[in-house]
Amino acid sequence: MFLVAGHIPLRAQQITDATLTGTVLDPQGNIVQNATVTVINESTHSVRKVTVDTQGHFSAPNMVPGRYTVELSAPGFAITSRSGVQLAAGQPQDLPMKLSVGNVSEQVTVEAADSDSIASQLSPVQPLLNARSARSEISSEYIQKFTSPLSDYTEIIQIVPGTFTINTNGVGLGQATTSFRGFQDGEYDITWDGIPFQDTNTPSHHSWAFFPGPWIGGVDFDRSPGSASTIGPTPFGGSVNLLSKDVPSQHAVRGSVSYGSFNTLLLDGQYDSGSIGANHKTSLSLDVHRMTSDGFQTFNYQTRDAGDIKVQYQFSDKTLLTGFSGVVILDANTPDANLPTRAQIAQFGYNYLLNNIPGDPSNYHYNLNHVPTDFEYVGLKSQFSHGWLLDVKPYTYSYYNHQNFTEVGSITSITDTPTADTPNGFCATQVNGRLPCGVDKLNSYRQYGETSTISQTSKYGVFRAGLWYNWSTTNRFQFPSDPLTNIDQTLPNFHERYYTNIYQPFAEYEYHATRKLTITGGLKYAYYNQSFTQFADDGKVVGNLGGAPFITNTAGYKSYLPSADANYRIKDNWSVYAQFSKGSIIPPTSVFDVTDGSVANLPKPTGVSTYQAGTVLKLKRITFDGDAYFIKFQNAYSSFTPTNGDDTVYFLGPDSITKGIELETNVYFGHGLSLYGNGTVGSATYTGTGVPSGLWVTNTPANTEGFGLTYQEKNIDAGIFEKRIGPQWNDNGQYHNQIYTDAFNTVNLFLNYTIKNGSRFNNSKIGLSFNNLLNVHDVVGVIPAGNPVPTILADGTASPYLAATTINGGDQLTQTPGRSVMVTFTFGYTGKR
Repeated sequence: MFLVAGHIPLRAQQITDATLTGTVLDPQGNIVQNATVTVINESTHSVRKVTVDTQGHFSAPNMVPGRYTVELSAPGFAITSRSGVQLAAGQPQDLPMKLSVGNVSEQVTVEAADSDSIASQLSPVQPLLNARSARSEISSEYIQKFTSPLSDYTEIIQIVPGTFTINTNGVGLGQATTSFRGFQDGEYDITWDGIPFQDTNTPSHHSWAFFPGPWIGGVDFDRSPGSASTIGPTPFGGSVNLLSKDVPSQHAVRGSVSYGSFNTLLLDGQYDSGSIGANHKTSLSLDVHRMTSDGFQTFNYQTRDAGDIKVQYQFSDKTLLTGFSGVVILDANTPDANLPTRAQIAQFGYNYLLNNIPGDPSNYHYNLNHVPTDFEYVGLKSQFSHGWLLDVKPYTYSYYNHQNFTEVGSITSITDTPTADTPNGFCATQVNGRLPCGVDKLNSYRQYGETSTISQTSKYGVFRAGLWYNWSTTNRFQFPSDPLTNIDQTLPNFHERYYTNIYQPFAEYEYHATRKLTITGGLKYAYYNQSFTQFADDGKVVGNLGGAPFITNTAGYKSYLPSADANYRIKDNWSVYAQFSKGSIIPPTSVFDVTDGSVANLPKPTGVSTYQAGTVLKLKRITFDGDAYFIKFQNAYSSFTPTNGDDTVYFLGPDSITKGIELETNVYFGHGLSLYGNGTVGSATYTGTGVPSGLWVTNTPANTEGFGLTYQEKNIDAGIFEKRIGPQWNDNGQYHNQIYTDAFNTVNLFLNYTIKNGSRFNNSKIGLSFNNLLNVHDVVGVIPAGNPVPTILADGTASPYLAATTINGGDQLTQTPGRSVMVTFTFGYTGKR
């Protein structure tokens, strides 16, 4: 192409004198500061972002005339989008936009844009100025920069104050659970895009089979029973709200390869369509990955194939349709009792779990898991006149864990070779009425449900009402089995089928008393109905039922759960809040695991009352938030897992009180360097007359601390994080404070170099992660195998609650996994359609 003096080539004569301006308001008509406005050309799909100023105004000058889609996002509000905005040459277009209030479980764009605090923008965990309880927001930026590509959600949320997670097989390489404030897994809710998911025999969760790390776009962690509109089977201790990734407006393709310790390989491919279709109203994101690993523990192999797709269709600027589907297929050699014993570790080494010795019950060939899961929903969100908003999500998901494992604790060898004592072979001959060698186990369910919320925003506040309904069908069994032939015994250890219906209608009102004071009150009704069919077994659970093939039972549970809270904005960057809320948990299905399946007195749901208050402050170079809490557990269920591989035993425990203080801060030094820290100090002890008053609840550390030094500047993101878990007590559930475990800590290091030049290869990067950098080997939990020796009380009688247990070779140990290193190459390509 030749240039002629005084002339400009036609390609360079593109007119760019259109201008888009606007004002952003909240539902009450107040200006919203520092929101993000994304302007997308519907023809070229070019993207431009501008920030709303302190007066609520935004301006995007020098635009090419044409049709645009405008997206508006701000913390605490639902994302607002308007398509078909026409910009003409030389004619400024003013576009006033109003945000709608986001629900508690709704995706929140966490950009710290509610203040000009640089420290908040760079903090690993975001507190919210409009919080009504102790809440922490984990952004997609933190997940991508400062967690291992293998991390599951339990490891992601370990950055939150007071949390405690250990995966004994290595990061993301097995089933893991999180505890906080004395709440164990099954005593708090987990949701995916606002939809609760849980097991059906207890409201526990499976971190390795649902929602792997590559799917997670953020986490909203509420450390409280929440308000009346907080739905879930256990609105008891809190809600971990997992959020899927946003569907980007720009077309992109990314591929990642991660390889590291324990011969671990993760291959991941992601595709973003951008706006497609004849009217450019459709967009989708797709992720597929495959993970293989030998695992830190010997012969604890893991393989996972997974994929998810999220599709959005924008009917108009007021109505959005979203569809999501995710499938995971997991295969592993993790045994049912996935903890080694002291004796095994002493003999075979710190990382021992299984072996390849013929005939040994710990041979990995005899311990197999096949776990396919799926999760689907369709969401419709529509705004109507006079401030009304409808949000509906029908969904379904399933879990199917078919497992074979050996009775490691009760046998020393596996053989079908006849002997004088066992003419049919050891495994083929029953001992005490059942085969002694292996177990064929199934835990499967399919769940259907819907969440619906209708809200109305006025100048006085926000009214919310809605319903969560969930129906599930479950099939569970354990058959004694010969692992050499895979032939099951005729009668099971147990076999049960049951149906569960859950209804949770709610209503609440968020009253905006003044521009600074918000008061919310509401009521939730939680109702559960269960119908059981238990089949005759070999005597382990219900027995032969007098010759009947099965017995049926029904159970109904109900709770009224009120909540009240207030948030007062002292200044634009400083708020305080206080909350009271009640929660409940229904009894586990094992209450019917008695002879003949007859329960004389059906237990009631257990309850909790939570009181807490806190504050959030965001200055330019420092953020601070803290809270104090007091929680009364009312007869919570406890559990005990026998060392012989039997199913977990549940029983009603005494009341307990949990109280403490949580503090968190992030300090920005300049040039991208920040220091993050959090700490908790508290106690969780039993209380009441005739119970182990004053003794500690198991697995509740006396304190926790977390620190992180991060550097985020230009193309480099680096961070080193330490998490310390204070001392705690372990027990067998019957006796308390049996075994004392010392404090331990882990250190993780992350280094990333990312291309950020706006080119077609923008966001390509290389990353290096070190988990347990110092290779610390600590015992962090013990299930005692020895016989407890009750403590003698002052009156000469033996205590029914307090006992000492000597160290035993059969003790099952939870240990920190050894150091792991992962290197990740991500190749990104951003194109135009």
